[in-house]
This record gives sequence, structure tokens and C-alpha cells, in this order.
Amino acid sequence: MSKTGQPVTILSASESWDLLASVALGRLVTSVEGQPEIFPVNFVVQHRTVLFRTAEGTKLVSTAINNRVLFEADDHNAAEGWSVIVQGTAWLVCTNEEIEEAERAQLLPWTATLKQHYVRVLPVSVTGRRFRFGPEPSRESTFA
Repeated sequence: MSKTGQPVTILSASESWDLLASVALGRLVTSVEGQPEIFPVNFVVQHRTVLFRTAEGTKLVSTAINNRVLFEADDHNAAEGWSVIVQGTAWLVCTNEEIEEAERAQLLPWTATLKQHYVRVLPVSVTGRRFRFGPEPSRESTFA
């Protein structure tokens, strides 16, 4: 339940990163040929960045052409849910030192495909919200 008793609570950056680190599936939002695209990816939080692996293809090309991305993850139970959005810049992990650091995260592909490339989303902003579920208030109470 929300600490304030309100149906929606704004989360601090620290709370948002903690929640992101608690799940493994998120969505990368980018632009491909001027059109919005969204890709589910398994990921880890490493040093307050989002790290995922990818194969050759649209995700890799789109992050090279247009590296301004959004990353979103969420979760819920019967009583509440949350959503965190990272607005940032996607960078292909290239140097040996960066690759070694990424490999320490032990991020394994979920599918039986070769995903040789690491992409790191460096945050510009992080926003999060927690939602307390409950019945819709009566319309009369909103006009009183």
C-alpha cells in the first residue's frame, strides 16, 4: 500500500532504481526509420544504468542510429503496482574494459540465440510511480 494512502505515489530515483533491479524483463522504446518501436528485453541494473544484450538486428541498428531511448519496466501484485521509466542514451559497449564490466553482470540471454552485443542505457532522467489498486471513487464525491 502507498505510504501516503494516495492511489498514485511518485517514487524517488533511489526507489525507482531499487524496483528496476528487482525485475528482469523490461521494454526498450526507440525510433526506427521515424517510427516508434518497442522491444521486450531481459536486463540488469548495473551502476545505475540499464544493461541488456542483443544480436545483430533492429535493436542494435536503431540504438546506433538514434541512441535516444526510453526504457520501461513494471510489476504488480493484487494490491499495487509500479512503473519506472528511464529516459536516456543507449551506447554499444565496445572497449575490452567495458565488455569485462558488462560480463560481470552475468546477464544471460533468455532465448537460445547468440547475443554478442551489450547495450548500456545511460540515464538522463528516471521517473517512477507506485499505484495502489482499489475501486473507482463515486462520481458524486469528486464534485462535492
